[in-house]
Amino acid sequence: MIDHVYISVTDIDKSLAFYLQALEPLGWRAFGNYDATTGPDNVPDLFGLGDETYVSGTGVGSSIWLRRREPGETGLYLGIVCDTDQAVAAAYAAAINAGGIDEGGPADRTYFAPGYYAANVADFDGNRLEFVHKAWNPAQ
Repeated sequence: MIDHVYISVTDIDKSLAFYLQALEPLGWRAFGNYDATTGPDNVPDLFGLGDETYVSGTGVGSSIWLRRREPGETGLYLGIVCDTDQAVAAAYAAAINAGGIDEGGPADRTYFAPGYYAANVADFDGNRLEFVHKAWNPAQ
């Protein structure tokens, strides 16, 4: 299951209005922002939209995080749900063995939330994968 996607945009306000209006009939809404000053240098400001399940925390749902596009930036950022920390580590190891580029090994990412455990890799074209286990999500 896909947990979250980062979409890089040139105009946060305009894009936020677009995605809110487009996804409102499906029950999606804005639910919060992530301030980059509270975390590591490689994590940008993020503006979150989520479906009802994701926002309420009642199960495993989906979210989109808008981020300001950097000059020359392309590619996709995709967060993939893992049921355990061990699954995060296994997926990360498999991706590295397949030639992926390390962008942060398996570890707690408590700057996002307590119980947030993840690992990050990039493919040959700069597309990024985040394998993530959120302790509060029920197993799939």
